[in-house]
Amino acid sequence: MNIKVILLIEDNPSDRDLTRRALERAHISNRLIVAEDGEEGLDYLFGRGQYEGRDPRDLPTVVLLDINLPKLNGLEVLQRIRDNEITRLLPVVMLTTSDQEQDVVASYNLGANSYIRKPVDFHQFAEAIHNWGIYWLLLNEIPAGSEVPAGK
Repeated sequence: MNIKVILLIEDNPSDRDLTRRALERAHISNRLIVAEDGEEGLDYLFGRGQYEGRDPRDLPTVVLLDINLPKLNGLEVLQRIRDNEITRLLPVVMLTTSDQEQDVVASYNLGANSYIRKPVDFHQFAEAIHNWGIYWLLLNEIPAGSEVPAGK
């Protein structure tokens, strides 16, 4: 049985820790891969840089993507995910503090599957992560065609 991986692309150490704690509190024990900027997140997905040799067809179950990232912002990362045949259908959830309507609209225009604002209060955040986990990790199904067979 494959362990479902969550890729968190988040530059803020406090928000990374908060997300880890919220996942633990919600009893979501999936493997969490953390990328600290947009470029590192794409390196993980496409098997480049420090992740060279990783099979890019071995996709995470879902990507949690912040918008305000160094090197490449979250919207640029989302665009590159959607532009790639292998990652085009990969579920991407924008998990951000941004409350700018233009960020919400841009995220959905670029193909985000969901947009969640990080609540300031930890208990609210933990509850949001719990609800998110039930849906994205237990209930949501990805299209059969989104998994690229080995050797392709």
